Amino acid sequence: MTKLSLKNQEVQIDQGELISYQVDGHELIHQKGSPGWRSSDTEMFPIIGPTNKADFRVKTPKGMAIQDQHGLLREMEYELEEATETKAVFVKRYQADTRIKNSKFPEKSSEEFLSWPYDFTFLKSFHLNENGLEIDFEINGGEGMPYMLGYHPAFNLTTENPIIYTQEREITIPEVRAVGSRALQVPNQTSITLENQLHLTIKTEGFQHFMLWTEVSNMVCIEPITFYPYAVEQSNLDNGFKVLKGKKTEIFKVWLLPKK
Repeated sequence: MTKLSLKNQEVQIDQGELISYQVDGHELIHQKGSPGWRSSDTEMFPIIGPTNKADFRVKTPKGMAIQDQHGLLREMEYELEEATETKAVFVKRYQADTRIKNSKFPEKSSEEFLSWPYDFTFLKSFHLNENGLEIDFEINGGEGMPYMLGYHPAFNLTTENPIIYTQEREITIPEVRAVGSRALQVPNQTSITLENQLHLTIKTEGFQHFMLWTEVSNMVCIEPITFYPYAVEQSNLDNGFKVLKGKKTEIFKVWLLPKK
């Protein structure tokens, strides 16, 4: 367990997973074991979205990749690279075409192993500062590697009628639940605010959109994404790829900014 602290803020990270973020004793992160989802946060990489209708195959310039929903990164384990009182850095390293055990097999998937035809290194960093918690993602890979990236945190809901604010609209939890497993698309936004026990603003850099998902009233996932996967047929998921170019490194940022 890795712990960060700064004044009224406390963070707990379990092998790269943000399992607690408390501000003045208020828990902002969905707790494992509570109804809704078995995790508290994870990443979607190198793809976002389901693949079952495409026979778990995704087109890449190097041929078909075997990918289950939201990619193979979540099936790998983080290694702790660095830890201080206010900072922690975790890393996952992947060698092209390495077979990764699929935890959804055989109950929810026909594919026992997943693979990707590119090398990559994926860093996830937590930085606690006076304003809140910054979470950075650094992707290193070969030039031309296609990818999507989504961050999938779940937030604890404790008030009767929490509201999600975008620049254009207000969104209620029943509205999010009504969309179901597809998740509610919030396009062309770099900031969203959740009004609950505290005002929590989720601000991003590098991500273009959000999607919102929950099936319960006690938590909601507010997910920064580079691409909304339900905009295309699963067989055309490659239409949503970004590509590593030039420096072959991309950095994405998420800030969790709480206010009373």
